[in-house]
Amino acid sequence: MLYDVVILGGGPAGLSAALNLGRARRRVLLCDSGPRRNAAAEHVHGFVTRDGNTPNEFRAVGREQLGPYASVEVRDVRVDSISGESGAFTVQLGSESVQARRILLCTGLIDELPEVDGVRELWGHAIVQCPYCHGWESRDQRFAYWATSPEMLDFALLLRGWTNQVTLLTGGKFPVSEELSRRLASAGVGLEERPIRRLRPKEDQPRQLERVEFDSGEPLPLDLVFAHPKQRQVDVVRTLDLALDSNGHVLVDEQRRETSRPGIYAGGDTITRAQSAVLAAASAMLAAAALNHGLTVELALSGALP
Repeated sequence: MLYDVVILGGGPAGLSAALNLGRARRRVLLCDSGPRRNAAAEHVHGFVTRDGNTPNEFRAVGREQLGPYASVEVRDVRVDSISGESGAFTVQLGSESVQARRILLCTGLIDELPEVDGVRELWGHAIVQCPYCHGWESRDQRFAYWATSPEMLDFALLLRGWTNQVTLLTGGKFPVSEELSRRLASAGVGLEERPIRRLRPKEDQPRQLERVEFDSGEPLPLDLVFAHPKQRQVDVVRTLDLALDSNGHVLVDEQRRETSRPGIYAGGDTITRAQSAVLAAASAMLAAAALNHGLTVELALSGALP
């Protein structure tokens, strides 16, 4: 079977790309398998007309809206490998293989959580990444930002828009300059530099945070922690030997949205740290449009279009 495009990933990015490619009359296979990147998230926020939907509801509506486009096929199947070149890729789906003229990566990323007690239990509930996704529901509560690099320390100041109770946690991993300490104090942001021992959930509500405990001294009562852990690409993307930026995101040409490997495009969380459902959908739509432009011109000039 020859497809114009095989899309890897069926979240907001993959669904958005499939919808727009279907409307462009491209023959598309959307492959979706494995856990969602935001598997712990309970709701989608900040996406106009879908604010407050559960991720499962979002996906169900997205798949339903692909229905009118007969050229789009959706399969709950894992992509094991991709080989070949632009115009003639082979995509291995278990024991079956299909052919594709183009590949679009919308796989998202895997979060590498800190090995600290309580993190996995609270991840996605009381430990989150995006204040635009979670800040409103927890406004005026006790926030902290757990910084993993000196470059991200200013993120704590952003959280002041949702509450006047914000603390910057460094976990003792790096020093904080006197200048930044003054900036934090001026903005009413606390600073805690002790190494973190554990995040303690509430006994009667295990998805909610009670306090952060340190290697020494008194604990810090908190309600919500923001964090940006390291991330890595999913296995099938790692095998493609694509160019990545310093944070491990797939590099794409700004205009063509093509990766360093001709014929392979990428969108959504795969390519950026600015991650949310609405941004992923918009990014993948741009990638789909750029892909379709190049492919349509190629097919038209070769006489392959009806």
